[in-house]
Amino acid sequence: MASARAAKSRSPLGSRWVALLRGVNVGGKNKLPMRVLVDLLERRGCTSISTYIQSGNVVFSASSTLAKRLASELSAALARELRLEVPVLVRSATELRAARDENPFLRRAEPAQLHLAFLAAVPQPANASKLDPQRSPGDRFELRGRHLYLLLPNGVGKSKLTNDYFDRTLATTSTVRNWRTVEKLIELCGESGQ
Repeated sequence: MASARAAKSRSPLGSRWVALLRGVNVGGKNKLPMRVLVDLLERRGCTSISTYIQSGNVVFSASSTLAKRLASELSAALARELRLEVPVLVRSATELRAARDENPFLRRAEPAQLHLAFLAAVPQPANASKLDPQRSPGDRFELRGRHLYLLLPNGVGKSKLTNDYFDRTLATTSTVRNWRTVEKLIELCGESGQ
């Protein structure tokens, strides 16, 4: 059952952000207690920290300067302190809301069929052109900047549109979240729109 966990913290500093860690606590690999993740963020100056489920979703407040370097710092700290090789991607609450609103499949599919792949960088056009629309019959995708929208009517488990495929083809790092998680992270960011 999904649940949100809010950490005790000081008053908010700066805007709201979301850190997305790939592959933690999945199938018994890359075990990372959320309290440890909260501690790592607090030590870097983040405040008002909330985690969502156990798969590496965390909402926090920070200055934009801190947030911009947080992905690399947090990934390095996880490797150094816990021996976990975990990619980390960061989005502002504003970017997350915009990504939700720009989903081309939103009005044409059930939310359970929708997923959002977050990319570390905008892919080069030459790499983006290598994406094969027939790779996973029945599934559809659309690339928009640093987000790849997925419509997976047969479920994510049966799709051939995987992180590995996107990473290799687009020459960047990706992590995928289901639509329910995207909506919950936006809710945790609050209604201020910061």
